Amino acid sequence: MKFFHVLLSILFIGWTLNAQTYSEWIESSFQYIDENRLDSAEIALKNALKKEPENQMNAFLFNNLGTIQRRQGKLEDALRSYTLALVRYPKNSTFLSARASLFSETGDFKNALLDYNTLLNEYPNDEEALYQRALLYLSIKNFELSEKDLERIKELNPQSFYARLGFGSLYKITGRYDDAEKIYNYLEEKEPNHPAVYSGRAELFLLLKKGGKALSDINKAIRLSHEKENPYLYIIRSKAKLLLYEKESAAEDIQKAITLGYDRESGEELLKFAK
Repeated sequence: MKFFHVLLSILFIGWTLNAQTYSEWIESSFQYIDENRLDSAEIALKNALKKEPENQMNAFLFNNLGTIQRRQGKLEDALRSYTLALVRYPKNSTFLSARASLFSETGDFKNALLDYNTLLNEYPNDEEALYQRALLYLSIKNFELSEKDLERIKELNPQSFYARLGFGSLYKITGRYDDAEKIYNYLEEKEPNHPAVYSGRAELFLLLKKGGKALSDINKAIRLSHEKENPYLYIIRSKAKLLLYEKESAAEDIQKAITLGYDRESGEELLKFAK
């Protein structure tokens, strides 16, 4: 009798899962995201895709699925999902931006640049894409093209927060430290609750070997980063702590960054300085 009850329960659960509609699976995914149950949200979206594999909405589901997988550190799965979204709508700005930023995150700057170029060929006045491409150019040390994109943003929007933030990064990387600090100080007055201001200035203070100021800024950036924990913020904080000879605490931050998805090899290399 007990076995019979268990069998009935299994059959009921299976029937319940099959009974859910495409829309109900999507609604469930939103609920799971709100509850930060990302693994359940991923399963719900996959079930929706199986339910109606030809639905035109599936491109948007694949994009959402990619973001959920990315937040879980499943970067290869996320890349596949973003690509499946783009197969359906190859010039969609949201999909291109998502995949480009993932390529940048994984160090694939060549493909990231291809996606941003495709996006900006279609939408040349997209400020966010211009900003992200400017940062990408900084990563590959093409300062001239980075500045060109930032100047274009200023033409489109003279008051642009992101143009100023980008110039702060450009000046910081090219050794114009005083100019960079002036920009960050100005942005702190205008946007005192934006974490990028403090993380950017913290990096500047690291270059200037001002560990105390860097630590203060990066702690503010971490407190203000509500949406999700960014592993790179903990790397910045670990470097500030290393300047202050707080090696044990720095090692904890590096380990946390690795747990959150920071490149393990780079993290373990940095750990050598915390011994």
